[in-house]
Amino acid sequence: MTTQQLKVLIIEDDPRNAEIQRRFLERIDGVELVGIAHSLASAQDLIEVFAPQLMLLDVHLPDGNGLEVLRQWRAEHKTFDVILITAAKEVDTVRSALHAGVFEYILKPLVYERLEESIERYRRHLLTLANLDQVGQRDVDNIITKPINTVEKERIPKGIDSLTLEKVIQLMQGSAAATADEVGTQIGASRTTARRYLEYMVTTGQLRAEVSYGSVGRPERRYCWVTKTGT
Repeated sequence: MTTQQLKVLIIEDDPRNAEIQRRFLERIDGVELVGIAHSLASAQDLIEVFAPQLMLLDVHLPDGNGLEVLRQWRAEHKTFDVILITAAKEVDTVRSALHAGVFEYILKPLVYERLEESIERYRRHLLTLANLDQVGQRDVDNIITKPINTVEKERIPKGIDSLTLEKVIQLMQGSAAATADEVGTQIGASRTTARRYLEYMVTTGQLRAEVSYGSVGRPERRYCWVTKTGT
């Protein structure tokens, strides 16, 4: 099955930063860059013509403030989403961005891996919504779960990659108990690599490990997602 292209618009007044974003997007499969706008006026034209699903938006633009126009778009019930890419580190700006409903907030200078991670997370977000008719509490929790932030990433031990970790989390959330062999096959990794991630998730309380015996009597560890119940 062919994955539908994700239509992305860049809104960035600095040509060099816009070019960096363009080159990064070209390296990510399944992304179609529909245009680059260096002002809010030109962005509005591109939005009307190409109807992007996602915008990479700066805050400080020559003809206005990105957050102010985002609030206007939300008031007009525009359906696209926004990843804010900015040098603004003020807490008030971050708070305003969250209130305006940005999907993610990325600080400059932009790093390719961080953008790739955000795009893939957004793609999974769209897929989750597309596959749901009605939602339960767990579905809602998964939809609005915030990404791993920089502080949390620094706490991840050496040898654990955040992107691979998210793959394992997504897999284990939606499956029954599985062995390291089975998980490795699903994520395209070796049994040893898969087990490293699974054991890490046991230590964080996300998984529970149980010993079972295979057809030849050899004990093996099976891992299952820990469902947290309300109090």
